[in-house]
Amino acid sequence: MWWPFTFILLIVGINVVYVSLFTLRMILTIKGQKALASVLSVVEVFIYLMGLTIVLDSLNNPWNVAAYCLGYGIGVYLGGRIEERLALGYSQVQVIVDSFENELPIQLRALGYGVTSWAADGKDGKRLMMQVLVKRSNEKLLMTQLNDLSPKAFIVSYEPKFFKGGFWTRRIQR
Repeated sequence: MWWPFTFILLIVGINVVYVSLFTLRMILTIKGQKALASVLSVVEVFIYLMGLTIVLDSLNNPWNVAAYCLGYGIGVYLGGRIEERLALGYSQVQVIVDSFENELPIQLRALGYGVTSWAADGKDGKRLMMQVLVKRSNEKLLMTQLNDLSPKAFIVSYEPKFFKGGFWTRRIQR
């Protein structure tokens, strides 16, 4: 009686692990960590083959196929959550405030951020525009600090792919 239920849980578990590893491998590849992604892919494909073999050997049971599908869906979700927790890489945060004489760059630099700022023209007049490079693991903290320091700021965040020169490259290369 317990064997079929245990078997279904095994299939779900194998697929959760497989798809989570698949998601991490893809992210590592995109982030340029190809060696680590290659090592991870060996483990990933082994787990995949084990799970697929179990399901293909028992295709006559629709619960096994459903368990495989459920494990896949949970694995996609879990892989994304793991990646969020790891927060690999950097974010480029662009901040625009409506007052050109704003002290925000000085305040952000005092908090340890590298800030480049310049004057910009907006629809309703002069604006102060800033670029802030931050580790993804610190991005939420920066957003909280920006909200406290300048609640009306317009903020856009994106992930840079290449770095050369400047304040941050010395830190990144360490």
